[in-house]
Amino acid sequence: MATDELLPLYRQMLLIRRVEEEAARAYVQGKIGGFLHLYIGQEAIAVGTEAAIQKRDAVITTYRDHGFALARGMSARAVMAELFGRDTGCSRGLGGSMHMFDRENRFYGGHGIVGGHVAVGAGIAFRAKYLQQDDVTLCFFGEGATNIGGFHEGLSLAGLWKLPAVFVCENNLYSMGTPLVRSMPAKDLTDKAAGYSMARDRFDGHDVLHVRDRIREAVERARSGGGPTLVEILTYRFRGHSMSDPGKYRTSEEVEEKKRQHDPVRIARQGLLDAGTPEAELAAVDAGVEDEVRDAVRFADESPPPTLETMYDCVLAPEGGLDA
Repeated sequence: MATDELLPLYRQMLLIRRVEEEAARAYVQGKIGGFLHLYIGQEAIAVGTEAAIQKRDAVITTYRDHGFALARGMSARAVMAELFGRDTGCSRGLGGSMHMFDRENRFYGGHGIVGGHVAVGAGIAFRAKYLQQDDVTLCFFGEGATNIGGFHEGLSLAGLWKLPAVFVCENNLYSMGTPLVRSMPAKDLTDKAAGYSMARDRFDGHDVLHVRDRIREAVERARSGGGPTLVEILTYRFRGHSMSDPGKYRTSEEVEEKKRQHDPVRIARQGLLDAGTPEAELAAVDAGVEDEVRDAVRFADESPPPTLETMYDCVLAPEGGLDA
């Protein structure tokens, strides 16, 4: 293993972890309103995927979106300010936790309607193919979304038109509070790929380098004209579905066992140590992340909320059209 490959990925996962932990703290303090769905435990998927794609590729996901926003290149300041509902946030404080968006980094949300965005992802991929652009669209969703109409509509068209897309199910084993065994007859969700004549893959998502390598195969297939792939990545969220969920449907023993065995941040750190990375070097990385997160919280605290004029701008089109 090349430590120069893993070290920046470890840093990115740690940044996501610490942003999420500070977001949870701010939520309890009343600084964040609405819903807050944390990505703690699933960081290897967002970071590993980003390592497998190009900046020109597009990413679209669900409401559990902070990790993807950071992996795509959004600053911790922009994420935290959006969570705080501030004008300096990525959506000027009007989207909040569930609706992160970054056009410059080709990150198209953050969508709150379960499964509804899968058809949008297929549309983004269709645009790339129609314009003969060398772009791939990656669309992420939870296992619960695979029962939704938008999922089937999006995959049906993607398979029919051989769109340059990778559809990734982040299977964290629980659809809100309902375990997979109580909601779906299929244990391997990629069985559904056969109905849409597309390739399939299924693997554990706790090792960031493994995620990178497996996703890269699907991306290369899509980019070369081989059509879409349905990928199921097995993962686990360490917190409840959202901050309002105490997670009583899982035992504390189950959660702690998953943390011991499958924490992607710990796995990456141990891999670096085993490969000979000095503890002092990792400590320096950790300190840099702490400084960045502390700065992001301070920036969000000190930023102003959106003005009334800003809110009108986001509701009404300007005179003369959107290009005025």
